[in-house]
Amino acid sequence: MYLDSAKKKELFEKYGKGGTDTGSPESQIALFSFRISHLTEHLKKNHKDHSTERALKMLVGKRRRLLDYLKRIEIERYRSIIKELGIRK
Repeated sequence: MYLDSAKKKELFEKYGKGGTDTGSPESQIALFSFRISHLTEHLKKNHKDHSTERALKMLVGKRRRLLDYLKRIEIERYRSIIKELGIRK
């Protein structure tokens, strides 16, 4: 599987406050970004997979809402996660 527990823990340690920090917006945004990149690659090969396309759009919306929340709460954390993940140019 492309996303096992070891990979999740690595993402949470890198972007969250620790290996068990699954609830912070930064760690969730990082997890969603990883999943979005995987689904994007899948859709490049399987362009008729409409259910995956819908799931990708839902994930992008979730990540957008979390980013909006983080921007509202603390702008510096928002800027740092955007820079680390390379979401914006």
